[in-house]
Amino acid sequence: MMSTANPPRDDSDEKPTVPPQVLLTPSGGLTHSDSSGSALWQQVHWLGTIAAHGSLTAAAQRLGVSKAAVSHQLAALERRIGVPLVRRTTRTLRLTEAGKRLVDDTAPSFAHIAHSVAAVHDLAAKPRGLVRVTAPVALGRQHVAPHLLRFLRKFPEIQVELELSDRLTNLPQEGFDLAVRHIAAPPDSHVAWKLCDTRALLVASAAYLRRRGVPQHPAALAQHDCLTYLRPGAAVWMFERAGEQGAEPQRERVAVQGPLRANTSEVLREAARAGLGIALAPDFSLDVGGRHSPLRVVLPDWRAVGFFGEAIYAIRPWSSTTPRAVQLLVEHLRAALAPGF
Repeated sequence: MMSTANPPRDDSDEKPTVPPQVLLTPSGGLTHSDSSGSALWQQVHWLGTIAAHGSLTAAAQRLGVSKAAVSHQLAALERRIGVPLVRRTTRTLRLTEAGKRLVDDTAPSFAHIAHSVAAVHDLAAKPRGLVRVTAPVALGRQHVAPHLLRFLRKFPEIQVELELSDRLTNLPQEGFDLAVRHIAAPPDSHVAWKLCDTRALLVASAAYLRRRGVPQHPAALAQHDCLTYLRPGAAVWMFERAGEQGAEPQRERVAVQGPLRANTSEVLREAARAGLGIALAPDFSLDVGGRHSPLRVVLPDWRAVGFFGEAIYAIRPWSSTTPRAVQLLVEHLRAALAPGF
């Protein structure tokens, strides 16, 4: 009986595999040639982008292509490999085990290629490229965004995408190059640059203090209307005051309550200005230095601790090199924010 198995192929007649050509787009991103090998690289790269952003729409926006193009390339990759790579429902998109393994195994290679191309790209006479930045809403609106204007005028071939959110984003997964964060200490897995110091202040309007009295000790705050940052559980403020030489600092912990809780310091600041109560907020969101400021610092001898970070950092996922556009933006922000608030 004749075998129906395919006869062995003579590999000597096959054409040598052409390595994928990696090109640099005008914005500093990666693209690929249209050869079969390069198409595979592109498809795997796009799968990683889908995994990072959680949807075809978001991935398409990140890649600068249509949603249909992403869907087409994903389908082509699944046909090429022969196994499903994503599970789609009407609301969610998740990687299968095969898709997750493919992304996990290839992500370091793509990151290395991107870093290498960026390093070579930085040899250009004029710095250029796209820098995606995330920052907290109040800090970003009041202090980061205004300083970007002069930076962009100085470096017209650099583009910046600024996303303001108080949500702590995963920088590598969401494609951010840099984050400006108000934290106690930067994570060990990131490169960090300290931009300036900051502190939390207890403030109230002069009108409120005349009406309700000026607290002389943290314990007295339990009897006041306190405007607190929105976090799970009861609002508890902690304070510290330096003791005599060689003595341990005094510490006080007080549960507070009041008419308003909000997840942004700008709302708390405006409520304090309106005389609604005493607010605890970071100094970058307050104006307490001027003679005509409506806010007064309460309990100036006590330092609020454990609620907000004590420094502003610029951080990025760890890598052996930093793109020139990112480095220039960090240096600009360090110089602009060095005086503090």
